[in-house]
Amino acid sequence: QQTRRQQQQAQKYLASFQNQNRQSQYRFQQQYVERLRDQHRRLQNERDYDYDRDPYFYTAPNWRYLRGGRYYKTNQYGADVLRQAVNTGYEEGFQAGQADQEDGWRSSPRDSYAYRDATSGYTGYYVDASEYRHYFREGFRRGYDDGYDRGSQYGSYTDGKYFILTNVLSQILNLQSLN
Repeated sequence: QQTRRQQQQAQKYLASFQNQNRQSQYRFQQQYVERLRDQHRRLQNERDYDYDRDPYFYTAPNWRYLRGGRYYKTNQYGADVLRQAVNTGYEEGFQAGQADQEDGWRSSPRDSYAYRDATSGYTGYYVDASEYRHYFREGFRRGYDDGYDRGSQYGSYTDGKYFILTNVLSQILNLQSLN
């Protein structure tokens, strides 16, 4: 049901971009939706995932991070997923910002379906979806700014991929070792 809702919502966004003659943004959003479909197909193949046999799922927390004035604990694998969320968000945001710039559209990262959805790259393992979405959006906003301004204030482009800078990633996550 969630996948169906996602696709219905995406279709509304795509139609609005087409009506506004935002062809670059339309193409970006189409590609984003296709990445979500691929991700969903991969996850369907893993739907019988056995958490009891995953030695990493129950690994003791060895990191903490501050979000909304509250500390949360996670293990190394959760910390890696949060890093991935920020990086994936940055990459998606960069492309969305570039698309708005190419379309001559005002800067508006929150108007992007990718920003609102914020699940690209999420597997469901090690961190809650709301945590993943939060950190995806943190990366997305910074990537969008870099893509829209054609700059590299928050990240860089290497080997065909966009990456958020290490110091920016550290500021966003503020991971602290518990050891």
